[in-house]
Amino acid sequence: MTQNIYDDPQFFAGYATLDRSVKGLDGAPEWLALQQMLPAIEGKAIIDLGCGYGWFCRWAQQQGAAHVLGLDVSEKMLARAREMTEVPGIDYQRADLEALMLPADSLDLAYSSLALHYLQNIDRLFRTLFQALKPGGKLVFSAEHPIYTAALKQGWFIEHDGQKTWPVANYQLEGERLSNWFANGVKKQHRKLATWINALIAAGFVIEQLDEWGPSAGQIAANPGLAEEKERPMLFLLSARKPG
Repeated sequence: MTQNIYDDPQFFAGYATLDRSVKGLDGAPEWLALQQMLPAIEGKAIIDLGCGYGWFCRWAQQQGAAHVLGLDVSEKMLARAREMTEVPGIDYQRADLEALMLPADSLDLAYSSLALHYLQNIDRLFRTLFQALKPGGKLVFSAEHPIYTAALKQGWFIEHDGQKTWPVANYQLEGERLSNWFANGVKKQHRKLATWINALIAAGFVIEQLDEWGPSAGQIAANPGLAEEKERPMLFLLSARKPG
C-alpha cells in the first residue's frame, strides 16, 4: 500500500502551511501551465488522483463538469476536502492508487497534481487509467522531476552565496528515495523521465505535451523563493491521450 504520510499529524500540519494549501490552485505556480493542457471540462466525467483538499475538484465542477471523483489515501485530506466542498457533483473516496480499479470507458479526464511520484507501480496505474478513459480521453498530471528526485538519494545539493544548485547524481539508479519534508522518512519513487514516458506508451497512450516546468521572471519577482527553481526543473507536466 502507498505510504499514507499525509495522515501523519506533523506532516499534515506542515503541509497546511504551503501556499497551495492556503490559496489552492492560485498558490500553485505551475497551475496556469497545467491548466493549458486540460481539455474542455463542461459535461465531462473527471477523476482527480490524489485530490488533497479538493481544490481541482471544485474548480472542475465550477467549469461545468458532469461529475468529479476525488480520490486520496489520506483520511485527513479527504475530511478537509469535504469540509470545504458545498456543491453537488463531487464525490470523495479513500483509495490506494496502487490498487485502483475503475469501470472501463467511464472517464473523459484523469488528472493528478504532485501525487504520482509516491507510487511504486506506475505501470499498473497507467494501464488502469487507459482502460477507464473513453476513446479520446485525456490524462493530465504533474509530478516531481527525475532531476529533483534523483538528488534525494543523499539530499545532495551545493549551496553558494545563499543559492542551492542540484547536481544530477544517481539519475540512472531508479527506486525509492527518502526525504525529510515536514516529517522524517517520506517515501518517493525516482524513475527516469524515459521510464515515465515509456510506461505511458506501453499502456497505449499518445503523448501530447511535456513541460519541464520552471517559473517565469514575473513569478520569481512576485515570489523570490522560486528563484532556485530556475536552476533545474523540480516538476514536469504531461498530457497524454487515449486514441479514438
